[in-house]
Amino acid sequence: MRTIKKIIKKTIGVLFLVLLIIGGVIGYKGYERYKEVLEKVPLQEKIAEIRQKPSYTEIEDLPQIYLDAVVAVEDKRFYHHPGIDPMSIARAVRNDIRARALIEGGSTITQQLAKNLYFGQEQSLNRKVAEGMLALKLEWNYTKEEILELYVNSIYFGDGYYCVEEASYGYFGKPPSEMTAYESTMLAGIPNAPSAYAPTVSMELAEERQKKVLESMVREKYLTEEEALEIQNSKVSFWIDDEPKSGLARDLGDCLQSRNVPFGTSGVYTFLMAAPDGLTPIL
Repeated sequence: MRTIKKIIKKTIGVLFLVLLIIGGVIGYKGYERYKEVLEKVPLQEKIAEIRQKPSYTEIEDLPQIYLDAVVAVEDKRFYHHPGIDPMSIARAVRNDIRARALIEGGSTITQQLAKNLYFGQEQSLNRKVAEGMLALKLEWNYTKEEILELYVNSIYFGDGYYCVEEASYGYFGKPPSEMTAYESTMLAGIPNAPSAYAPTVSMELAEERQKKVLESMVREKYLTEEEALEIQNSKVSFWIDDEPKSGLARDLGDCLQSRNVPFGTSGVYTFLMAAPDGLTPIL
């Protein structure tokens, strides 16, 4: 019995040592990757590139409900962690193990910004370590408000829209400052999976995602249940181009044409989402 216990202890010790060595190697390579990207383009230059874009929107011009929605659904401890959230990482690992698949990433808003700035779609453990180091550097050099502002100006919303202003004009035909609560909460849910949640792809999935956003906002005390329900049942405006895209825009175009509404120039049409007989335009 003692021999078996000794073997088990030695095995555990060896495994721990192996994991420690592997972790050290990955950490070192991640640090090398971190230094490499910063040597090519310093962080300040990357930030300046984003801020110089004509479509850049400052945080003062964004609805507070939109900012709250982004934080609630993407990174609820955003204002409290230093760039990396161990609790979110642990939760993601647990859920991935349970599902036996990579279903959750655990990345904070700051980590996602770091990824967008330097790594794109690169997938590797070295990149993940470098991303974490960059997140810490971002938090050290910029305020939470600046990080959130940079984030919404550098994420993809689908349909070729790479920042909040492009998405707001593209989907709703208005600047971000004029978005309604309905539009704000819908837009906040799109970046998680634009190919599925963009309203031009599937209005049903966009609304399902919006519902999760609203549930997150209620859970994090940004909204009451009554306020969330009111937003969910409110109206929304969509921008219809001369040549409607596939998905929602095409369906709305067909709806307008069936009611003899001419398509000559782009315009904004409001639809009552809860109409029992489908989409009903209110012109």
